[in-house]
Amino acid sequence: MKRLSHDFDAAWDAADEPAGEASEGEWTSWDSPGVQHGPEPVPDWVVTDLGARDVDRGVLKTGKEADVHLVERGVPGTDRRMLLAAKRYRAAEHRMFHRDAGYLEGRRVRASRVTRAMAGRTGFGREAIAGQWAAAEFAALADLWQLGVAVPYPVQLLGTELMLEFVGAPDGTAAPRLAQTRPDREALESLWRQLADALRVLARAGLAHGDLSPYNLLVDGERLVLIDLPQIVDVVVNPNGTAFLARDVTNVARWFTGKGLPVDPELLIGELLHDAGVR
Repeated sequence: MKRLSHDFDAAWDAADEPAGEASEGEWTSWDSPGVQHGPEPVPDWVVTDLGARDVDRGVLKTGKEADVHLVERGVPGTDRRMLLAAKRYRAAEHRMFHRDAGYLEGRRVRASRVTRAMAGRTGFGREAIAGQWAAAEFAALADLWQLGVAVPYPVQLLGTELMLEFVGAPDGTAAPRLAQTRPDREALESLWRQLADALRVLARAGLAHGDLSPYNLLVDGERLVLIDLPQIVDVVVNPNGTAFLARDVTNVARWFTGKGLPVDPELLIGELLHDAGVR
């Protein structure tokens, strides 16, 4: 079974840096101190010019743990530009990450001071949790991208802000979530095959999405893209790992069946547990 070594410590170092919000004409944060970049080779479309500027084009999505903004990064006077989804994790406000205990099983945090603060949910502890979730998602996306899974390319991580490839049209229209689509039978079959193939790749790496549903799968044309991965679970190390994997499959299988494509979740669950080496 292939295992991955997530670079949570390296990403955690970046998570100690404060995340600045993009404003009109702000210089690119690509070379900011403490920033972490996505896996090599960096795709050609990624704008790395130090003369680029980041412009916040508005909110794409709000959530309990994070907000996602549309950011345009471009070099003034040129046609070098790209759109990014800037995911900004909340830190000290309100109650956050209400389900984090089960997902954090088996994850390692270096400093006992940080561990105690996270357990006590102090202001510093909530900031640390936000940083850990951002770092975990960055590391997971980097690993999955290198394995060939259809996920947004993780462009950079700075503090609690994760900048990702924007999945959608050049005009800033985001690709719809699977739950928002009404595919015909042929499209349903293709999407289910893509999903099963992606989950098999994760399982062979000993992983499960952890919170999979029709709301964190994007349909980009005919391509299915996995998103929202801060809670990715090590199926072997996490004592709840097999339960998370089974729930993932059951959630999406229910949606496909309801749309007219009967699928057997138990069959796929068994295959994935076998691929993960736990059955």
